Amino acid sequence: MEKELALTEQDAATEPLPISALLALAMTGFICIITETLPAGLLPQMAAGLNISNALAGQTVTAYALGSLIAAIPLTIATQSWRRRNVLLLAIAGFLIFNSITALSANYWLTLTARFFAGVAAGLSWSLLAGYARRMVAIHQQGKAMAIAMVGTPIALSLGLPLGTWLGGVLGWRSAFAVISALTLVLVVWVLAKVPDYPGQSRHERMPLLKVLTTPGVRPVLSVVIAWMLAHNILYTYIAPFLQLAGLGSQVDVVLLVFGLSALLAIAVIGRLIDHHLRSSVLVSLAVFALVSLGFMGFSHIPAALYLGVAVWGLTFGGAATLLQTALADTAGEGADIALSMNVVAWNGAIAAGGITGGILLNHWGALSFPPVLVALLIVAFVIAWRASEHGFRAGARTGH
Repeated sequence: MEKELALTEQDAATEPLPISALLALAMTGFICIITETLPAGLLPQMAAGLNISNALAGQTVTAYALGSLIAAIPLTIATQSWRRRNVLLLAIAGFLIFNSITALSANYWLTLTARFFAGVAAGLSWSLLAGYARRMVAIHQQGKAMAIAMVGTPIALSLGLPLGTWLGGVLGWRSAFAVISALTLVLVVWVLAKVPDYPGQSRHERMPLLKVLTTPGVRPVLSVVIAWMLAHNILYTYIAPFLQLAGLGSQVDVVLLVFGLSALLAIAVIGRLIDHHLRSSVLVSLAVFALVSLGFMGFSHIPAALYLGVAVWGLTFGGAATLLQTALADTAGEGADIALSMNVVAWNGAIAAGGITGGILLNHWGALSFPPVLVALLIVAFVIAWRASEHGFRAGARTGH
C-alpha cells in the first residue's frame, strides 16, 4: 500500500499542468475584466449613442459592480451541488447574452439592466475560477495553476482595455461589445473541449456561510483584501488627476500600460514563489507598495519618479489576486467556494469604496492626499497579515487541504 501511495505521489509530481484548461479559465477572467472596464474607455461614445450624460453612462460600471456584489454569495451557495463545468458555462453564457444585449440596445435602462446581469455572471465566475484551477492539479501545483488561471486579469488591463477602447473609437462602441460576445462564443467551445468536469459538493460536504466566515484565518485574509484593494483602487481610479501633479495628464494610457506590463511580469514571478513563499510574498508586496506610496508623498512632481513608482506598484499588485485567493482557499478548506464568493464581495466592495473615498479626498484635499491614506491602509493590511501567521498567511510551504 505504501509503495502504491509513493508511486501515486511520484506520478503527481511529474504530471504536466493542464495548460489549455487553465488558459480557458484565464480567458474567462479576461472576459470578466474587459466587460467591467470597457465602458470607462468608451464613456463619451456610449453617452452619445444612448443620448445620455457622461455621468449616467458611468453608471453602467456601477451597475456591473452591484451585480457582482449582490449575486456572488447567493449564487455560489445555490449552485454548490451542480457539476462545476455547468456552472462555469452558465456564467460564460451570461456574458454572451448580456454583452450582446448591450451591443444591440438603444435604450439606457435596458443597457443598465444588461450591465447589472453581466455583473451577476462575473460574480459567479470569480467565485468559481480559483477553486476550479486548484481542483485540476496536485496540491504542490496549485500555486502555478492559480497564476496561469489569473493571468487574464493583467492582460485585460494592460492590453485588452486599450485595444477595446481603440476598436470602439474606430468602429463604434457597440462593435467593441460585439467582439467580446464573439470571443465568449469561442470560449464556450474551448471550455467544452478542454476543461474537465467535476461533481459539485454533496449536502454533507457543504459548510454554512457563518461557519466559513468564522473559520480561523478567513476573516484576517478578507480584511487584508479590503485594506489592500482599497488602497490600490483609490490611486488606480484617480490615476489621471494624480499624474497631473507631474504634468503627465496626457500620458495616462502609457502609464497604465507600464502598470499592466509590470503586473503581468509579477504573475510569472508569483507563480514560482507562491507554493513555498506565500506569506513572505504577501508581506513584501504590501511593504513595497507602502514604500512606493511613501515615495509618492515626496516625489509626485517628478515624471521619472512617477513612472518608476507605477512600475514597482504594478509588480506588487500583479500577484495579489493569486496570493489572496490561494491563502483564502487554503484557510477555508471545504468551504473554499463560499469563502471565494466572500472575496468577490470584499474585492468589489473595495473597488466601490475606492471610488467614493478617492473622490472625497480629491474634492477636499487634492490628489496629494492619496499617498498618506495609502500608507495608512497598507500598514493596517501588513499588520493583519503579519499577525495571521498561524491561520491565514502561514509560513513555509503550502500544504493545502
